[in-house]
Amino acid sequence: MLRFISGDHCTEKEYKLDLDTPLGILEIIGTVEAVSSILFVDREEKEHLIQDDTPDVLIDCHEQLVEYFNGSRRRFSFSIHVKGTDFQKRVWKGLLDLPYGETGSYKDLAVSIGNEKAIRAVGSANGKNKLSIVIPCHRIIGSNGTMTGYAGGVWRKEWLLRHERNHENS
Repeated sequence: MLRFISGDHCTEKEYKLDLDTPLGILEIIGTVEAVSSILFVDREEKEHLIQDDTPDVLIDCHEQLVEYFNGSRRRFSFSIHVKGTDFQKRVWKGLLDLPYGETGSYKDLAVSIGNEKAIRAVGSANGKNKLSIVIPCHRIIGSNGTMTGYAGGVWRKEWLLRHERNHENS
């Protein structure tokens, strides 16, 4: 299970590590304590490789994401640090309850966090998630079943959902 690290880690040195995926480069950013960002970047080559000083938490995250893309991992278990309002953090924690291979709507998520009228605010918080895949914002679709926006691009969202459905029973 993911471990949420609280507090202000802005003064700590940040490290970066790239992962080449079927969807392009994922850039992992974090400190020695926790991962704070996993986002797709628009570049062809990896710039940030494992170094002698790369923190274990980033290496763990990298390995677990490799397992995810291989279809053998459904949940993640390393420390993360999220920066946001209390409401945003509730939304992001609510996303963790959405099972692998399944989807929900913004309304479903709003109801699950006890604020069914906050559909737009839930959508906004979902769009500010900096921990792609690990906090599975890609599993949120429109209430009519259509694909909604995804920071990494709707085509990546479609691929991730298809990938999870293909590996649900493996």
